[in-house]
Amino acid sequence: MPIIKSAKKALRQSIARTAHNKTYTLKVKKLLKEARALVSQQKIAEAKKMIPTIYKALDKAAKEGVIKKNTASRKKSRLALLLNKPTTKTEK
Repeated sequence: MPIIKSAKKALRQSIARTAHNKTYTLKVKKLLKEARALVSQQKIAEAKKMIPTIYKALDKAAKEGVIKKNTASRKKSRLALLLNKPTTKTEK
């Protein structure tokens, strides 16, 4: 535990910032996980309906500085590729 007054304050700030950032990261992770689960269940239409909320969460996290702008762009791009990938079933 910190002894100096400024170190105590720094610890309080760090804890508060961590909690604040965690809300954004957990929301993004949860939404991306849901979308990937829908894609794996062949529910592409439902996953595509989630795109605006996922993009909004990623943009907000990038704006708040929780993730970098390029990270948000990369995640959006990979999600779009996943949803627009042609589904081919090769059953005999």
